[in-house]
Amino acid sequence: MKRKTFPLRINPEILEAVQKWANDDLRSVNAQIEFVLRESLIKAGRFKPQAPQSEAATIPEAGKG
Repeated sequence: MKRKTFPLRINPEILEAVQKWANDDLRSVNAQIEFVLRESLIKAGRFKPQAPQSEAATIPEAGKG
């Protein structure tokens, strides 16, 4: 998945709290922010995650192809 760069201005206290949370979850701050945003969007019904493609769908069956 391609990612876009997005500059973010954030309150230092919020950033510190996110950093602590990210450390607890063994994530980067960027990954933590994306995780929280994704979960909030899903909960609000504003984002429907795409199902990951299975390997079976990308590997041709024997004798076909």
